[in-house]
Amino acid sequence: MQHTTYVRYNFKTGQTAVRKLTTTTANMATSSFSNKYKFETLLVSTPREYVYHVELNRPQQFNTMNSAFWREMVECFQAISEDSDCRVVVLSANGKHFTAGLDLTDMGPLMETVLGDGDVARKFRTLQQFIKSYQLSFTSVEQCNKPVIAAVHGGCIGGGVDLITAADIRFCTQDAFFQIKEVDIGLAADVGTLQRLPKVIGSDSLVRELAYTARKMFADEAAQAGLVSRVLSDKEIMLKVALEIASAIADKSPVAVQGSKHNLNYARDHSIEEGLNYMVIWNAAMLQSEDLRVAAMASMDRKGPPPSFSKL
Repeated sequence: MQHTTYVRYNFKTGQTAVRKLTTTTANMATSSFSNKYKFETLLVSTPREYVYHVELNRPQQFNTMNSAFWREMVECFQAISEDSDCRVVVLSANGKHFTAGLDLTDMGPLMETVLGDGDVARKFRTLQQFIKSYQLSFTSVEQCNKPVIAAVHGGCIGGGVDLITAADIRFCTQDAFFQIKEVDIGLAADVGTLQRLPKVIGSDSLVRELAYTARKMFADEAAQAGLVSRVLSDKEIMLKVALEIASAIADKSPVAVQGSKHNLNYARDHSIEEGLNYMVIWNAAMLQSEDLRVAAMASMDRKGPPPSFSKL
């Protein structure tokens, strides 16, 4: 019987574990994955065990965000959130830039509503539904149970800033720049930047400067402000580092990692007292998980293999 070899490398310990699947089983798993994550504007792959790589995949259009993109982001990240084979996501883009933002050539139906002669109340209802659906596209990243690492190269413009502020961790290349572009097309950013960026970088003054002027923020300034935590020399090295960090996260207890993300998001939006009270209830349940025992035993046996946790 033929086998497919699957290698898992632990970047903390340097140990390699080899797992073999029958060719039939491997092919079935690959086919199921391809069907589940088949999109027009996104490319999804599994470069390492428990690590999914989602790439914006309209390089010829500079990954501008069309109607298919807005829909597929929700479908993709809601599926990943419930996929027990995934523990962490790396989000990057193909082509010269991360994204040039909104695809203005795909805005026909929206502009018809804006410029039409219909009743104001009915136009309002239609536009409200449009905007809410676009907001959900990036809220699905924030609400995904799995940590998301955004790896940005080149331009990250308009909606790109909305997108990456919904991620958990952000890296960029030295040539990256970030631009809240919406004021240049006559509107206020409406899918997350104005709500999330102030909590990401912590400077209300800087957020307002960027939002009011639409100027570019380059990599070094982005790192200094806290928008990104690492600046790498080029895209290849950035993705290598992002995947290494993703593998390190994937080696941890999924109960602990996903619980940390959920409670960090809750604490951000609530008072310290509310966050502490919520944490009491959370861990009163989660401390009963088998992951605590598995991790504790592994930490006591430092010469043994790294802990292995069940899917969640």
